[in-house]
Amino acid sequence: MDSKLVIGNWKMNGRTAANQALVAGMLADADINRAGVGIAAPDIYLSQLATMLQGSQIAVAAQDASRFAADGAFTGETSAAMLADIGCRYVLVGHSERRQYFAEDNAALSAKLQAVVAAGMVPVLCVGETLAQREAGQVEAVIGQQLEALAAINGQHYVVAYEPVWAIGTGKVATIEQIDEVHKQIRAVVLQCYGASDSIRVLYGGSVKADNADAILSLASVGGALVGGASLEVNGFGKICQAAKKLI
Repeated sequence: MDSKLVIGNWKMNGRTAANQALVAGMLADADINRAGVGIAAPDIYLSQLATMLQGSQIAVAAQDASRFAADGAFTGETSAAMLADIGCRYVLVGHSERRQYFAEDNAALSAKLQAVVAAGMVPVLCVGETLAQREAGQVEAVIGQQLEALAAINGQHYVVAYEPVWAIGTGKVATIEQIDEVHKQIRAVVLQCYGASDSIRVLYGGSVKADNADAILSLASVGGALVGGASLEVNGFGKICQAAKKLI
């Protein structure tokens, strides 16, 4: 069976020379340079990344895609078809930072999901609650509402990533019990409501690091990890990828 999926999200980081050095280190690490690992770079560096990863097993991923599927007068946008054209396999959709800073709602995310699937790539829908929502007992309701965007691609191949907003870039990590509970809830919803197969992957994202990856990825409910800051350093990212070599 496949190992668990790990996608490194560089967010808004990178420079040409630094990317070259970082990816060279990743290609030399057998735990990273294998199937089941992807890297999501800023759009401007995706062509560079695709060239460097050519012939390797690491997948190219995008951090976002335009909700406009067809070419046209949409200055500043990057379409799903363009991302597919340069070799992207995965596309993050609805990351909490997109929801927070760009007010993306389910209508926009549904259009993005449809565009990504139509272009032949795998969307990774990100869902998660804020600390205030968790403390108010709204976790299940909030995530359930966010998952409704999947109705636009019912029955298609996709990945879900659970990222508690309060644990992203804060150093805080949800407890193993909290992670397991929410992942099981997500799996139940997508299996019942949105045409997912039993092999659906639900990734965990939220300050995943080398020292907590083993515990998180050992959970049967967790299908992999969406890794932020730790994906900008070879050794730490390699240890996370090593921990993901567990059968689903």
